[in-house]
Amino acid sequence: MNPLLRVDDLARHYPVATATGQKRMLHAVDGVSFSLAAGKTLGLVGESGCGKSTTARLVLGVLPATCGRITFAGAEVSATRDRHWRALRRRMQLVHQDPLAALDRRLPVGEQIVEPLVIHGLEAGAEARRQKALQLFEAVGLRPDLFERYPHELSGGQRQRVVLARALILGPELLVCDEPISALDVSVAAQVINLLQDLQGRLGMAYLFISHDLKVVRQIADEVAVMYLGRIVEQGPPEALFHAPAHPYTEALVSAVPTLQRGTRERIILRGDPPNPVDRPAGCAFHPRCPRAVARCREEEPVLRPASDGRLAACHLVPLATDAQAAAA
Repeated sequence: MNPLLRVDDLARHYPVATATGQKRMLHAVDGVSFSLAAGKTLGLVGESGCGKSTTARLVLGVLPATCGRITFAGAEVSATRDRHWRALRRRMQLVHQDPLAALDRRLPVGEQIVEPLVIHGLEAGAEARRQKALQLFEAVGLRPDLFERYPHELSGGQRQRVVLARALILGPELLVCDEPISALDVSVAAQVINLLQDLQGRLGMAYLFISHDLKVVRQIADEVAVMYLGRIVEQGPPEALFHAPAHPYTEALVSAVPTLQRGTRERIILRGDPPNPVDRPAGCAFHPRCPRAVARCREEEPVLRPASDGRLAACHLVPLATDAQAAAA
């Protein structure tokens, strides 16, 4: 079965000038590959600045890729902003991190939910569009009397539901959720996550879910990809990845997740800051912070390959799958 979304060797590089005036290249995303099936969720996690949000915008065709290929439902995605791009964008929508910044403060929220129908020429007649928006408004848990309110008159959770309704109005097959709960308090965030799961069950959408909250990703994702300095370093099912992380970076991230059981997990404190993406270290980019690095890590760059337990890992210290195991995977 062909995946709904396929990303192959995706990269986004930016030319920058150093303090000495030299022209260098910043590798924001550097050779990322993954696939996402219809109705499934891929969680993308990692530290700030690792390239998660840039990957999301590349997938949507908002940013042009330096190299690589993105296909959605068999069609190639580019950032050309032509008729082909617009037709695909109807089927792929973004849920923003900051709902207040994503909404126009000068317009009632109801008008903003209707707007995508107007832009794409759907639903003939203003009243038909309004009725469809009202139905969706209630479907995401908002009262009809809030339809004419302005964004500043709503709570953070209500605003995020408005953003979600606006994304859903076109009937997308893929939602790219870029830190959709980071601006919300814990109880409201839990409500939004439950709503996303409910909508996915009813509408069959696929999610590319980006978050710093590993506990949420574990709850919502069918597959998890861990990014470090523009590359995926580990990918696999959430239970396996969180129960026994293979890559040392994933292990450090998982150790920071709060738990109610004392003494069950030792916190791993990484040394130093993430390397400068303009000046990547030789060999494995993680080796300056890795507590288990060996000489090979400083000299040879690891490739994301199947490990012996079926997940993907880019680490010299992880046992690789045999040819038979790799073929079966």
